[in-house]
Amino acid sequence: MNIYFDLFLTFARVGVCTFGGGYAMLPILQREVVEKKGWATDEELTDYFAVGQCTPGIIAVNTATFIGYKYKGIPGGVLATLGVVFPSLIIITAIAAFLSNFADIPVVQHALAGINAAVVALIAASVLKLGKSNLKDAVSICIFLAALGMAFFAGMSPVVVIVCAGVVGYVARTLARMKGGAEQ
Repeated sequence: MNIYFDLFLTFARVGVCTFGGGYAMLPILQREVVEKKGWATDEELTDYFAVGQCTPGIIAVNTATFIGYKYKGIPGGVLATLGVVFPSLIIITAIAAFLSNFADIPVVQHALAGINAAVVALIAASVLKLGKSNLKDAVSICIFLAALGMAFFAGMSPVVVIVCAGVVGYVARTLARMKGGAEQ
């Protein structure tokens, strides 16, 4: 299969399954891009997702663009972006045309509530999986707990949390490297 078509199709499959926003696509991205295709590692996906959250725009689109660009340059970034957006465009157009006619029907309301609950479960599963692969030492666990506190309890902006975590991680790793080099 043409690699560019495969790139578009893979991200279109991800785009179809992103009910609930960009966070809901994380487990699907892990399966499709990391496990099935090998286009990125779990760590790279975490990095792309973090940067995608900090940059202007939609997280899902930003992340798809980063992965596509890493894999196949500018054409890859464009096709991954189009792939992830295309299904949503079609679905939103169809919903906009018909939802106002059906929004008050209890079956539709219950179905949407069920979808929302499933999205929360998918996000929780993804967070646990990413935690297992990224929280490997005391420094990363401390950064995680501090970031969680800043975001959840202090209500800080995700951009501020990510920048602070990045700076602390960089300083901690640099100091550890310097200490390790001094002992040899």
